[in-house]
Amino acid sequence: MRAYALLALALLVAGCPSYDRYTPVVDEDGLVAADRFAAYGTEQAQAIAIGRAFGSAFTGPGTENRLRQATAAVEYAKALPGVSAAVPDSAGDFVTVTFKSGWKKVITPIADGVPADRTPGLPPR
Repeated sequence: MRAYALLALALLVAGCPSYDRYTPVVDEDGLVAADRFAAYGTEQAQAIAIGRAFGSAFTGPGTENRLRQATAAVEYAKALPGVSAAVPDSAGDFVTVTFKSGWKKVITPIADGVPADRTPGLPPR
């Protein structure tokens, strides 16, 4: 009977989800490398720079911190010449950016340690 209780307890603990919502969002595995994507064009470089500004503003878990992080990304995006609008997600997980060409892109944090202003192909502000 004890063995079944231990087995049930082990299954219960193993079935508990992780509440880390940030790590899966910033995971870049399987995607085109950020600098390579930035080389595709000026708007792509701006999208990568916004993502890097988004990632560098990380201060910790929690909705309030994610919203502050998204707000920092929106402020950075609005300072770029090719951006016409930037709107944060209500949970702060991503930012939707509309470029002056009409291209819309959902941007998530890029936590690769490269400063946003060092993104290759970024136009002067």
